[in-house]
Amino acid sequence: MIDIEILNNINKEDMDNILDVWESSVRATHTFLNEGDIISIKPQVKEGVYYVSKLLCVRDDKGTIQAFMGVHDSKIEMLFVSDDCRGKGIGKSLIEYAINSLNINYVDVNEQNMQGIGFYKHMGFDIFKRSEFDEQGNPFPILHMKLK
Repeated sequence: MIDIEILNNINKEDMDNILDVWESSVRATHTFLNEGDIISIKPQVKEGVYYVSKLLCVRDDKGTIQAFMGVHDSKIEMLFVSDDCRGKGIGKSLIEYAINSLNINYVDVNEQNMQGIGFYKHMGFDIFKRSEFDEQGNPFPILHMKLK
């Protein structure tokens, strides 16, 4: 069973873990980003963590965050799993928790992130809209998905 923790206070070590998880996940799944993109987006992740109304995480047995998800209203705003923890059911557990306990219905995913699109479709989401740019105005098309 995967323990999901709601983070109410984020200390420096947790933030460092979150940024490490984000970078590991992005390097594995967001192959359309170049090094400059990753460097410029990373500070936005830190800011985004404080924007969401709920931040959830999964830790390993040493207490290190291995995955995190940010939820705001009825939408998953971010979900990242460390590359070496992918495929172990952590992302699925976080999504199921969000659906069953937080009543989420929406998620956005980069159009070029084929693994992410496949995962969200597998979890019951369908594409209902496309945006040419991401929320920061970058030319990375976004697919808006809704739970069936």
